[in-house]
Amino acid sequence: SFTDPAVSMDLLRAVLQPSINEEIRGVFNKYMKFFQKAAINVRDNVGEEVDPEQLIQETCRSCLEQAKLLFSDGKKVVPRLPHEQAVPKRARQMDEELNRRGSPVPKKRKGRPPGQSLLNDRGVSGMAAWKLKVSEPVRRDGPKWDPSRLTETTTFVLGSRANKALGMGGTRGRLYIKHPHLFKYAADPQDKHWLAEQQHMRATGGKMAYLLIEEDIRDLAASDDYRDSVDLRLEELKPFIPPAWMTEKMQKHMETLRRGGDAPPPEGPPE
Repeated sequence: SFTDPAVSMDLLRAVLQPSINEEIRGVFNKYMKFFQKAAINVRDNVGEEVDPEQLIQETCRSCLEQAKLLFSDGKKVVPRLPHEQAVPKRARQMDEELNRRGSPVPKKRKGRPPGQSLLNDRGVSGMAAWKLKVSEPVRRDGPKWDPSRLTETTTFVLGSRANKALGMGGTRGRLYIKHPHLFKYAADPQDKHWLAEQQHMRATGGKMAYLLIEEDIRDLAASDDYRDSVDLRLEELKPFIPPAWMTEKMQKHMETLRRGGDAPPPEGPPE
């Protein structure tokens, strides 16, 4: 009964949309293992501030934006997402070349088909393949999160040394992911200058450096998870006492986190 072509077609689209959405979801589930591996790798390298689920959702949206080019009339240009402006030229050329061929999917190679994801191997199906499990919120209360415990005699250790001491030296950021309840402080340029001057660390430029409370790491080392580990190397800790002005900054940082505030954005990759 409608004479407007656009309205007629949109009515048909509305009827078919649920089926289309379901098939699109199935396509993304085939490639979800790649997105998950990449997102978890980013979190391992950067720290638990990274939300893998958010990264995956943004990547899926970006895929859908690029897929619009398959139906471009040659005049309308699909706007790129802000972060895509920084994508290397070679990557953009590959994107455009694949779209010109009519399909964003490279030729299939012999071996395991994309559909056999790690999620299927583990017996997870349905919606679990679409969304990562949401982690429990980090609790920041109790005596360990009382800023008054940080005094001018409190000893700290570098996050990189704590990783080595607990046998995690080969995976940057693993300590922060496994124990998100730990207090950690991201050293700013002024802090890093002092740390380098005192030879606690090398001059790292934009590299991230975290400070942890030595007592917290020793408590972990004495726990059931670590005390019998052959990889335990507490001599790697090399604790130190920071100057009063740095301790005061850490007290304020702890108070901010305890009240539910956000940590400042990292300046670079973790040590």
